Amino acid sequence: MALGAEQLAALNAAKLRALTRGRVGDDAVVVGERASGPGRAGALPGGAGLVDGSTVWVLLGPDADRSLGAALAWARRHGSEMLHVVVDDAEAAGLLARRATFFAPAPTVWRADGAQLVAVEPVPVPPLRPVPGDADLRSLLREAGLTVVEEDGVVLGELLGLEVGRITAGEAGPELGVGVGRFDREMGELAQADLAPADRLHRAVEIVARYRRPGAPPHPLNQLVPERWMRAALVTDPERIGVAALRPVPSAVGRTNLKETAVATAVGVDTAGEPVVVSCSTGVDLELVPAAADDRAARAPGARLILVVPARDALPLTRDLAARLAAPADVVGLDGEWKIAWE
Repeated sequence: MALGAEQLAALNAAKLRALTRGRVGDDAVVVGERASGPGRAGALPGGAGLVDGSTVWVLLGPDADRSLGAALAWARRHGSEMLHVVVDDAEAAGLLARRATFFAPAPTVWRADGAQLVAVEPVPVPPLRPVPGDADLRSLLREAGLTVVEEDGVVLGELLGLEVGRITAGEAGPELGVGVGRFDREMGELAQADLAPADRLHRAVEIVARYRRPGAPPHPLNQLVPERWMRAALVTDPERIGVAALRPVPSAVGRTNLKETAVATAVGVDTAGEPVVVSCSTGVDLELVPAAADDRAARAPGARLILVVPARDALPLTRDLAARLAAPADVVGLDGEWKIAWE
């Protein structure tokens, strides 16, 4: 039987209390225990949080690898000067420890090992896998009107940031897949097996272009990966944010599907010729600042970092987290329509 929300909160509260025993004051309380004093609690969805004076302990639940920003926001709300983050998953812990190093003061990341806490060391960003170098297939993407974007081990053909085709390394050599996402590619291969890859590609482009345009009625094809649409717009017109030139780069942590919330990052130079990293996001994504800082460290260490969001999403919290970075980032809110049309 699945636990209810209150039962899960109580379980997380008990777990955090046990893990921090001897590390916090005796009068500290955790979520679900309605008390006040030097240690006071506040809600933290999916996990638990504890305030002990100027120190905060946060136990992260599901999606811990994308929850450092949420932990920082929770600590900010409670006036914390020092943050300790506790997670169960070793892989998530290493990623969070790496992203924590970008902040000042840096949160401390712990892994729960039974009833003990183990300090976690940052894990490096994995090296990018080589991309297929087939010039003919890349030309096929360009001839269809797509932008060629190199990711981790694959070459994408994007229409306003949305993948319509991809080149992968197959057993017999580079292969072209056509479709928006894995399931669309697989269905297309079955339903259009009689068509040549070039014809399947042009047909897919026609369908996507019909819906992925400014002012079109809501449709999955214009709702997916809006941050990559924004990146495509800024690569086309970087002067809109005071930058001279940009090119897309893979993120330090790649997305697993098209519906996953993520940042879209580009590198380039500003009008003074200085290196710059631009990370785009839409909506309110608390992981924007940690993820963008991760991308900067992986793709252009030491460069100026600009976080670009629609004007309505340029919230004080985002600016505050950006200012907490050891090398602070600028936050730019785009006014008006930023979605460009496909040409």
